[in-house]
Amino acid sequence: MKTNTHLFLLFFFFGIVSAIAQNPDPHGTDESAVTGMVSLQLSQEKLVPNNIIYKTGNPADWPAELDAVLAAPSNHKVVLENDKVRVLEVTLKPNEIEPLHHHRWPSVLYIQEAGDFTDADSNGNIIFDSRKLEEPLTFPLTMYKEPEAPHSVVNLSDTKPIRLIRVEIKQ
Repeated sequence: MKTNTHLFLLFFFFGIVSAIAQNPDPHGTDESAVTGMVSLQLSQEKLVPNNIIYKTGNPADWPAELDAVLAAPSNHKVVLENDKVRVLEVTLKPNEIEPLHHHRWPSVLYIQEAGDFTDADSNGNIIFDSRKLEEPLTFPLTMYKEPEAPHSVVNLSDTKPIRLIRVEIKQ
């Protein structure tokens, strides 16, 4: 029975990935922050409360230059950093495309404000689209995430910024 369940989940997952991969403009915008990226298997999918999907994996496999503070400095401001935590103030202006980046440590996010947005993996495949949720997200929203694989968020709102505090837990 377990083998049948595992096979079903495997085929279901590949069916979803195949369907998503066929969308040439996954963010619904004229450009993509991950255009021209080399295809890498760096992650696996996770689901957190509120049906927010993201990808995790082994941070040792992710390029150091894609650390959020290095790769997307205009979106990630270090508020506090020591040997235990790194606290980031994260902002995306309306219609902004965030550069490809990762978060190598587990994190707690306190999302203060956001309109519609998408999140794409390092291959440009949409892994989350807030417009497809059955119920809109309610803010403020707090959640825990494992290390987050290389991704790019696009703020689809014409008026609302995305604002959150991310506490990355080093130890």
